Amino acid sequence: MLQTRNKSEATTPYDRLEALLKAARAAGADAAEAVFAESRSLSVGVRKGALEAVERDETADLGLRVFVGRKQAVVSVSEFSQATLDRTVERAVAMARLAPDDPYADLADPALLWRGGEETALDLFDGSTIAAEDLQRRALAIEEAGLAVDPRLQSDAANTGYSQNCWHMMTTGGFRGQHHTSLFFQSGRFIATGEDGAMERDGEGRSTRHLCDLPALEETARCAAERAVAALGARKLATRKAPVVFDKRIAKSLIGQFLGAISGTAIARGSSFLKNKLGEQLFPPSVSIVDDPLRVRGLGSCLFDDEGVAAKRTALIDNGVLTTWLLNTASAKQLGMTSTGHASRGLASPPGVGAHNVTLSPGLPSFEDLLKDAGSGLVVTSMFGPSVNSDTGDWSAGASGFWFEDGAIAYPVNEITVAGNLIDMYARLIPGSDLEIRGTLDTPSFLIDALSVGGK
Repeated sequence: MLQTRNKSEATTPYDRLEALLKAARAAGADAAEAVFAESRSLSVGVRKGALEAVERDETADLGLRVFVGRKQAVVSVSEFSQATLDRTVERAVAMARLAPDDPYADLADPALLWRGGEETALDLFDGSTIAAEDLQRRALAIEEAGLAVDPRLQSDAANTGYSQNCWHMMTTGGFRGQHHTSLFFQSGRFIATGEDGAMERDGEGRSTRHLCDLPALEETARCAAERAVAALGARKLATRKAPVVFDKRIAKSLIGQFLGAISGTAIARGSSFLKNKLGEQLFPPSVSIVDDPLRVRGLGSCLFDDEGVAAKRTALIDNGVLTTWLLNTASAKQLGMTSTGHASRGLASPPGVGAHNVTLSPGLPSFEDLLKDAGSGLVVTSMFGPSVNSDTGDWSAGASGFWFEDGAIAYPVNEITVAGNLIDMYARLIPGSDLEIRGTLDTPSFLIDALSVGGK
């Protein structure tokens, strides 16, 4: 377990939070919520066989949100002497009294709170530690294995590391809970140089809750190196309409736009291209999108959200139909609905909205079948600078990838743009079968016909 700084052995995080809440009530707060977060991390980066960076970080921070009537304020500190905590309470209550009224500011509904359970059932914490020297050896091994793939490669960077985090939360509304996690990661990035001197960069990285779930270092290296080499000789395309297959690495970006558009805060503001689509057919009937916070070892897994509301598995899209918004307490109140357990916050701000572990269901066609079905078109493997009109859903992004003909990859392409309307794109989306669970948002590759492809 993480060890709290600046405390006696007899003082637990819960002791400190309970004392802080009592002080806030005594100072005039009608309700309060306190969070204590600790983390420690170590990472190492290498480049061209030499150590480039070693970063070690240990932090402990406390956040306090207080309510005075319908007014609220949030403050945070990273030093925990009694004098500092007293000033923190005083400042928070004074700020709340000066804040404008917010008719939707409140603690979560007590009926929705997580009431306790076995945190370890989600298996989110691995207490393994790795010495800096071992992390350096792992990073150098990634670099060495990647360079061995092709003589045209040079290293851009290789990184390894881990972090451990613990979040304690308590409210005057009766909630108490903690969230204890670990994260282990490794990545490699390489530069390939062609005969014409043109250079292409690409990489691969993985993060897992447990050290043993990371892939072999050689696998990460090979994947990163092969991607960089495959991009050599890229051509430009003439502007046209064409089928586009979004590789699973990048396809999730379009579903990320969907998640932003169903955020309760965006819906309450009226600034979403999906604001009138609840209960409507948005995707083909074969498509479902599920948010599962209870996935074992999931990178977004949790038993409760950042307001203490019990987390649960939710079908955001069910047989193509949009079933819900992502709601915290404030946005739910504003919309006359109930929190869905999607509050997300830092220590120094009121809760916003965020998803947990989102997955778009796979289809039947393999990646190769998607290319064959489309005949010829574009495979997008990288995107940058995406732009979306939040009111209309009009979307565009810079892209690179591969042109395919007769159902097979023909040559790499770059310096292109892809554009369309997200509502139309979602309706025509055909998912492949290559779903791989890797992060907090995972999708298979998918095909969308007849998008605008801009080139030379």
